Amino acid sequence: MIPRYGTPPLSGQVYRRRPGAYAILHRDGRLLMTHQAQPSPEFQLPGGGIDPGENVIAALHREVFEETGYSIAGPRYLGVYRRYAYLPDYGYYAEKMCHIWLARPIQRLGPPSEPHHSAIWMAPRAAYDALPDEGSRAMLRRSGLITGVK
Repeated sequence: MIPRYGTPPLSGQVYRRRPGAYAILHRDGRLLMTHQAQPSPEFQLPGGGIDPGENVIAALHREVFEETGYSIAGPRYLGVYRRYAYLPDYGYYAEKMCHIWLARPIQRLGPPSEPHHSAIWMAPRAAYDALPDEGSRAMLRRSGLITGVK
C-alpha cells in the first residue's frame, strides 16, 4: 500500500493521476533544494511530473536540471508516496504519485530553466524545516541524512 500524506481527497472531486520523480540531493553535508517563487513561495525537493511515455530516470534527470541547473549521478530509489492537491499551474486536481530518489548533484550546467525557480544549498535540518510537504519530510527522514526528528 502506498502511504498518503496531506489532506484526503475531496468527496466527489475527480483527480488525475500524476506520477512524478523527485530527488533528495546531497553533497558535503548539505542538501540542494529548489525554491519556487510563484505561484506561492516555497522550498521543494527538486523534481516534477513524468511526461507520458517518458522513462522515470530520464524524468528525474530532466526535472532536477530544469529546477536546479545541476546534473546528477547515482540515483538510488527511496520510495513512493501519494498526495492529493490542486495544481494551479495546470488547472486541475491531481493524485500525485511522488517517487523519491537519493542522488548526488555533480555539476552545475547553468541556471534553472524552470521559471521562478532557484537552487539553494541548505543544511539538512533547515531543509527539513522548510519543506511544506509531510511526504517529502518523511522521505528525508528515510534517507538517513537527518536524525533526531519524528
